[in-house]
Amino acid sequence: MPMDFVHKPPPLSPVSLIESMTRNAYLVSQLTKREISARYRGSIAGMAWTILNPLILLAMYAVVFGVIFKTKWDTGTTNPGKFDYPLGLFAGLIVVTFFNECLNRSPTLILNNANFVKKVVFPLEALVPVMVFSALFQALASFVVLTAFYACVHAPLGPAILLAPLVLIPLVFMTAGICWFLASLGLFLRDMSQIMVFVTTIIMFVSPVFYPTSQIPVFFRKFIILNPIAVIIEQFRAIVLIGQPPDLRTLGAYSLAAILVCSAGYAWFQATRHEFADVI
Repeated sequence: MPMDFVHKPPPLSPVSLIESMTRNAYLVSQLTKREISARYRGSIAGMAWTILNPLILLAMYAVVFGVIFKTKWDTGTTNPGKFDYPLGLFAGLIVVTFFNECLNRSPTLILNNANFVKKVVFPLEALVPVMVFSALFQALASFVVLTAFYACVHAPLGPAILLAPLVLIPLVFMTAGICWFLASLGLFLRDMSQIMVFVTTIIMFVSPVFYPTSQIPVFFRKFIILNPIAVIIEQFRAIVLIGQPPDLRTLGAYSLAAILVCSAGYAWFQATRHEFADVI
């Protein structure tokens, strides 16, 4: 079989993305399990850190912002709870931590797995879903801690809480698309790993993590649509703090944009992957 045929990238279309993810589903699941277990391998507590880390962090927020500073969060109710601010803050951090972790790791993803690049049979595009699902696992563990804490300090959870993980689905597609693009670009522009440290820091502070969108000046509020995680943070927080179902119109528009970004990022990755071996 001629080598130029072997290295020829697959057709660039949304269908090829679906086919690739379906064909590599088992590989992605196995590599994700391995990465999750490797994260805490050798530690005494092991996988228990998946719950302990967010639990300790949320407890610290509750003490500092709920007990000491008594910071209030505007939930739109007449009697906001004492722990609404740490809960709202933690809900926002779940989203931004997941997103920023993936973005920070993406520029060096191919370099860190250089041994796979020259293996023709290995689907390099599967590395991004493995990274994303590994980060998502920690985000869902943090969500479990958040809901357990909420149930302890507030009234019993409403049925809307079951929709909270669904809000993260379009974010997964958006994140994967951006990461495919960064994984390729980071190989050609090695400074990207340093640049993303500043970019993700900026994303954290311009996103409604430490404050609700209602506190953003009206002039700047119209630019929030440019933030890839602001809508998800607000929808996710509304479900957790208020028990309000997600805005289907807003979430639908975001989902469409997420699919477009995901397809474009995948197409860019596949169009440039034949040059990876030469650059490494």
